[in-house]
Amino acid sequence: MIHTCPEHLEVAKSTQTMDEEELKRVSANYDAFFFHPSTYRCARLAVGASLQLVDSVMSGKVCNGMALVRPPGHHSQRSAANGFCLFNNVAIAAEYAKRKYGLQRILIVDWDVHHGQGTQYIFEEDPSVLYFSWHRYEHQKFWPSLKESDYDAVGLGRGKGSNINLPWNKVGMGNSDYLAAFFHVLLPMAFEFDPELVLVSSGYDSGIGDPEGQMNATPDVFAHLTHFLMQLANGKLCVILEGGYHLKSLSESVCMTVKTLLGDPVPQISGEMAPCLSAIESIQNVRAAHKPYWKCLMYEDTSFLQNLSTKSHLLEKANTNPSTEHESKITSKDEMVKVERFLELHMKNILFPVPPIKTAATIESKASAHLLPLSIRVVKEMDMNEVKALVSAFYADLVKEEETLLSLGSMLAVLDKILTKQVCTGIAESPTASVSVAVALRHSVRFGFQRVLCIFVGDREIIPNTEDGRILMIHVCEKQQSEKTNSKHYISLNWKEGAEGNDFFSAVFGFILPVAYSYQANLTVIAVGPNKSLGINEISLLFGLLRGLAESRILAVIENTEINLMQSVAKALVGDPTPDFGVYAPPTQEKVHKIKILRDQLQQEWKMLQCSVKNGISGN
Repeated sequence: MIHTCPEHLEVAKSTQTMDEEELKRVSANYDAFFFHPSTYRCARLAVGASLQLVDSVMSGKVCNGMALVRPPGHHSQRSAANGFCLFNNVAIAAEYAKRKYGLQRILIVDWDVHHGQGTQYIFEEDPSVLYFSWHRYEHQKFWPSLKESDYDAVGLGRGKGSNINLPWNKVGMGNSDYLAAFFHVLLPMAFEFDPELVLVSSGYDSGIGDPEGQMNATPDVFAHLTHFLMQLANGKLCVILEGGYHLKSLSESVCMTVKTLLGDPVPQISGEMAPCLSAIESIQNVRAAHKPYWKCLMYEDTSFLQNLSTKSHLLEKANTNPSTEHESKITSKDEMVKVERFLELHMKNILFPVPPIKTAATIESKASAHLLPLSIRVVKEMDMNEVKALVSAFYADLVKEEETLLSLGSMLAVLDKILTKQVCTGIAESPTASVSVAVALRHSVRFGFQRVLCIFVGDREIIPNTEDGRILMIHVCEKQQSEKTNSKHYISLNWKEGAEGNDFFSAVFGFILPVAYSYQANLTVIAVGPNKSLGINEISLLFGLLRGLAESRILAVIENTEINLMQSVAKALVGDPTPDFGVYAPPTQEKVHKIKILRDQLQQEWKMLQCSVKNGISGN
């Protein structure tokens, strides 16, 4: 299907009986590939394991999975081994899924530090496969050193727009750079593409400490990347191992990926959330190159950059004398020791006990009880005297209203279980979501949480105090509801769902997620009040994506007039795949302009908003 050249297959098969000299002679015909008598058998097993994983996912036997295989595959071309790769495992898996299951849209995400040129060559004329690769490039100085690894290689013929290359033109890229690439490039295009299956060429040489990649991304970022991809294709995700040459970094990154696939809470992302200038330059050029092919970029004000900041750095590198190079190698050995120590401490910090209960709820009406997944634990409301004492400290006038107190007792019972880490996520009904949220925010801050993110959808009556930075409020509503102007910690996003399809993706990826990740909340509160301006699918998407924040601690407050939302939100909280979003509708020019205004206004405060260098300066 993929390797159709008989000679290529026969040569590979014949190496099983060759001696060392014959193996060296055959290997010399290939670029960075070295045969061993067991190579052919191991490569076939790697392909077989990849196909078995596809079968398990597509048949519904498992939701997702990971194939821990060697040798890797993404450099292998149709008729030639290349770069440690004999057979292209992921490409074969994609073609297999198309033929056996009749799939018409497959997304391949390649986060290995090397460009998977083999996969690109195989699918660059095929619009049914969307291939995304970020890779160390350094203006064609890093292997495989190909012009077609740059951002302007967008595919050929009918496949134009279906090949996305994001070149890293310097080493040291970290968590914020990888997340920015997802927010501003991959996720908008992937959700527009709407794949039926997601395959990952999962190379961890893009992680910290790897001698090949020389990047700074820590293991926890791979949990976040995996979490985002799980929101696509109804959760059908196959992760297939590629490169990785630092055993500690590799093993910890694989651990983070598998824990996320299993549905464990996603660890808090580490490091400053500010992409570097070179990363922003690459992101801008990719968006400019793909603007003609993607509706999500249609109205974006983006243009090509020619004078990149890293080109002068390359000239300096070319003039480096040999003694300096020797000193650099010595330093790198010291760095390796530091990385080992760092990873040991880092994993202790980000690995945390999983709460015994994934999702809790208090239900006030029997009508909504049957809507909840069986795995949700229903908890009793808080004692009324305790509620009165707690609420009177914040809003004394609320203590007089019996119905309000009962509702607050239910919400606080769930919230306290989240705050004390007995529960990951929780859902509560409320007759007045605005009141419940105001109390929840004040209680969380008093409990000791320093950064609480609140996203409120619909009309609300009480505006919390956000001046001390311990609360970040994003209010999504059809029209501005107060005279309060946008500031760092209070943002009004005036948005109404499109009549012709789902256009909320541009607001989520272009604004809400970048701001939320810049803030790095300890707790997320998402509430839906009356006159909501978003549909059920859009709100479920918010819950699904934001489960990656705050160690997956989310409180959902749903006004009980919005009873139809309960089931969808509950499913998102327990980790079920996000629902089908229906017809993709590009945002109107007016909405794109609205996001741009907010981005320009706030990108110096929330640096993950930066996706071009025309306005603002990068973080590092």
